[in-house]
Amino acid sequence: MVELTQTVMKAVFAPPLVPVERPIDFEHLSRMTLGDRVLEREVLRLFMRQAEMLLARMETDRAGVIGAAAHTLKGSATGIGAWPIARAAADVEASAEAGDHRAMQSAISILNAAIVHTSAEISDTLRAAN
Repeated sequence: MVELTQTVMKAVFAPPLVPVERPIDFEHLSRMTLGDRVLEREVLRLFMRQAEMLLARMETDRAGVIGAAAHTLKGSATGIGAWPIARAAADVEASAEAGDHRAMQSAISILNAAIVHTSAEISDTLRAAN
């Protein structure tokens, strides 16, 4: 009976089979900023301001502008290691280019959720740095 319990406990505390992806890849960000923590914080602040402005534009504009805004956000997200935002922005860009309004709206909703999640991570990071 003890052996069975230990086996069950090991299964419960086993690491996930697929690594959990964080909203920001801080190792990538550190490489991009050459390890400068002050620069990292400034880049994160600027990124969130840009992400919010571009998302607002995507929620109100036509497909061509939405695609361009998504492309810009994808590049910025890739630069700081915000992989979930980069993937979501790529989906918005692709659906805008395809002219698929329904897919584009769905992709914008997913992008919005990724931005909210990343914003919380960035806010926590900036608070911890102060």
